[in-house]
Amino acid sequence: MSASQQSIERANPTAIAKKAANINWGLLAGVVAMIAVILLPTPAGLPVAGHRMLAILAFAVIVWMTEAIDYAVSAVVIAALMAFLLGFAPNPANPSGSFMGTSAALTLAFSGFANTALVLVAAALFLAAAMTATGLDKRIALMILSRVGTKTTNVVIGTILVGFVIAFLVPSTTARVSCLVPITLGIIAAFGVNRKGAFAGMLMITTVQTASIWNVGIKTAAAQNMVAVGFIEKTLHTTITWLEWLVAAAPFGILMSIALFFVMTRMMPPEVSEVSGGRDAIRKSLRELGPMKASEKKLLAISLTLLAFWATEGILHKFDTSTTTITAVALMFMPGIGIMTWKDAQPKIPWGTVILFGIGISLGTALLQTKGATWLADLAVAEFGLKQASALFILAIMSLFLIFIHLGFASATALASAMIPIIIAVLQSISGAGINVNVVGMTMLLQFVVSFGFILIVNAPQNMVAYGTETFEAKDFVRTGLVLTVIAFGLVMLLGATYWRWLGYV
Repeated sequence: MSASQQSIERANPTAIAKKAANINWGLLAGVVAMIAVILLPTPAGLPVAGHRMLAILAFAVIVWMTEAIDYAVSAVVIAALMAFLLGFAPNPANPSGSFMGTSAALTLAFSGFANTALVLVAAALFLAAAMTATGLDKRIALMILSRVGTKTTNVVIGTILVGFVIAFLVPSTTARVSCLVPITLGIIAAFGVNRKGAFAGMLMITTVQTASIWNVGIKTAAAQNMVAVGFIEKTLHTTITWLEWLVAAAPFGILMSIALFFVMTRMMPPEVSEVSGGRDAIRKSLRELGPMKASEKKLLAISLTLLAFWATEGILHKFDTSTTTITAVALMFMPGIGIMTWKDAQPKIPWGTVILFGIGISLGTALLQTKGATWLADLAVAEFGLKQASALFILAIMSLFLIFIHLGFASATALASAMIPIIIAVLQSISGAGINVNVVGMTMLLQFVVSFGFILIVNAPQNMVAYGTETFEAKDFVRTGLVLTVIAFGLVMLLGATYWRWLGYV
């Protein structure tokens, strides 16, 4: 939640009461749904542990969709539920034997913290914190914007370009947008336009939607991508390198960035076409940063080296993305390099994201291990008739499902944690029926769709950060977001029928 939202709620007792009511109803609905699922007869072929995991999944989805409790708190609650509900269920590996036991169940509940994808997410958060602490992200953004010119269309292009470049260097969406929002506000002020006018709203929405687009394009740009990669590695015993992801997703990101430019400039035409002095104002901000500090130079060197290791994974070396990233973070803290200290970094890390990520992976792992995801997948395959469908039709149906269900989620990480295990199980079920489906490739493509938080402000934390500036209205975000979502879905189908098919993913 942004600082502006918190201040609004503090000044508005009605908003506080309404939020409290939502919390009570959301939590109550989650508990009722969980109990209702538990009380249903266990279907044939579904272990009791799998049945109970589906009940926990129902609770998690409702709590996450309603934001009934804080995400980090929900993760702890889910771990406790898994410990007790699975602990007193027969072991899926030996259904006729004894109970699993709370100790074994709790171990499963925290198994996600042993996943290398969690290491990558945590390390990425430290890199993002270093970027903010040194001001390197702001310097890069201002340097790009100072060269684009004073026409408003050029500024939009520059904003998209900044979002693209920063996505490579700051592997945290919320951190990227938090860095770029003050810069965007500075541009708006430099142009001397109304902060609530069309140009301000267009530029701010462009900033945040660019971040969402390149969450798809770059593997390390968003935590939800690491959720998918973690499940792929654990379940399918393979991985997707940083370069393989970029090769597959970059065309989508480029085409969507072009579409974003035309959608925003046509649907929210700015009230000014050019303002003299805009470039000078940005250059003034750049001068105020002063000469490049030693810490910035060190961080830039580490970041570029890390990018080189990511891009050459599996080609020039066999170091995985998590290993190279954690090594970069270790170097960042080493005496003599001293980009920042642990004391500096600790308050800047959103530890709740790390907790949610770890428990989210555990939730998906438990769904797969207890066969809850497999049973649900078989049901979905039968209901949608996917065993007789083409790979492209499967991509279309599952993409539409993810776009629809994302409307209820405020976190793509939570959405990926809940849905990717089921998607993998569905694809495995279809593949087992004799249909030629690349399970790894299709999972990656559907993970692209998980990042489609284009429509509602509440669909992603970065949307809320931008909305807190009060430069645009929710209706403008929705109407432009709907068009972007339609275009994004059309691109998924187009690339699925052509480029991704040629790569062997469809």
